[in-house]
Amino acid sequence: MPANRKTIPIIINAVVFIAMEIAALHMLTNNDKLQNILISEKVHGFMAKAWGGSESVRRYFSLAKENENLAQENFVLSQKLRRYQAADETTNVRNADTSISKMIGYEYTPASIVKISRNKQHNYIIIGKGSNQGILPKSGIISRNGVVGIVDAVDKEYSYALSFMNNEISISARLGKEGAVGPLVWDGKSTDGALLKEIPLQCKFHPGDTIYTSGYSSIFPADIPLGVTGESRIVNGATNEIKIKLFQDFSTLRYVTVVTNVGAKEMEYLEKKEEPATTKK
Repeated sequence: MPANRKTIPIIINAVVFIAMEIAALHMLTNNDKLQNILISEKVHGFMAKAWGGSESVRRYFSLAKENENLAQENFVLSQKLRRYQAADETTNVRNADTSISKMIGYEYTPASIVKISRNKQHNYIIIGKGSNQGILPKSGIISRNGVVGIVDAVDKEYSYALSFMNNEISISARLGKEGAVGPLVWDGKSTDGALLKEIPLQCKFHPGDTIYTSGYSSIFPADIPLGVTGESRIVNGATNEIKIKLFQDFSTLRYVTVVTNVGAKEMEYLEKKEEPATTKK
């Protein structure tokens, strides 16, 4: 009897130990599955991030090409619109001879900006088109949002232009399609601000009115939308100076169009012809 009493606790302990081992093995097996699931999720998550990152990089490097294609498409559509407008103007002009039709015509060349300055009082632009592509000095530079600058010097493959954000640039602008005309200049501070000057006091306008190129220039065609009017002040008791919010923000500028007046030389010839001859003493 004493021997049996000593054996029973040993058997119970052995049974409990075996049961605990079985439970531990079961838990370990389940944990391995759980760990495999967690590891699998992490691996897949890492792969997804890596694939997404590589896809983002690929799309980033292809973005420039996509933007260039969009700019080219926009240029083609703009060309079609200009041709339609020119056709309307031609049908409205009666008995127009060849020289006049040339003088009112413009050629348009798409270009991309290679370099641009924005933090000076005399900012400039370098575009990736030059004389080999037909670019000439004194050609205008525009975008789909307005006037950008004027070509100053031309090389074979590049052109140097004065930006509108330059104290030396002044553009003839009109209030609305039939309003007063005055010089439009950069405000000297912001990338989308300008001042329309020398507007007569009797000229009526309201904040939010659109201003356009006047066409009183051999550089830019008429009726290019430039911006909208804001606050105004009276200068020297004689004229209004109006703040303008430009449609073109120069901080986002990338693609432009060069505008060349094909009749500029003829206009200069006629202007010189009309100048009074100097009398000889």
